[in-house]
Amino acid sequence: MQRKSLIDAECPIARSLERVGEWWSILIMRDALHGLRRFDEFSRSLEIAPNMLTRRLNSLVEAGLLERQAYSERPLRYQYVPTAKGEDFRVVLMAFVAWGNRHYAPEGESVQLVERESGRPVQPVMVDVADGHLVPLQACTVQAGPAASVGMRQRLMAMVE
Repeated sequence: MQRKSLIDAECPIARSLERVGEWWSILIMRDALHGLRRFDEFSRSLEIAPNMLTRRLNSLVEAGLLERQAYSERPLRYQYVPTAKGEDFRVVLMAFVAWGNRHYAPEGESVQLVERESGRPVQPVMVDVADGHLVPLQACTVQAGPAASVGMRQRLMAMVE
């Protein structure tokens, strides 16, 4: 049975999962955003089969999250550098860290979110873009955007009721 593609789904979560929803992709992005660049670095860090790593790196390049750059001519070798789109994925990973620590770390935090300069702990937050004030997550929801189809509008309305 072939997996259904979510590439053309209207839901932004579904479209995003099509690009990074496979766990190796998320872990590769984690490592890339922490400075790993080369195939052998990813391979050592993740202990992933070479053929799977090749497929995942290619898919992340195709999705525009990583850019392949040659670092050696003979033999030809590439490094994988996060693009601006890949850098934007950092916020998703930070939310994963906070959520995982809150719900799946009974022994305590093995990884903490901190401000780079001060080292003080931080939490992902929602901010009102108009005035910068913090908005509690419980006070947030989703609504139909300007490009929402009739079906998406109905779906979102049904979720609220």
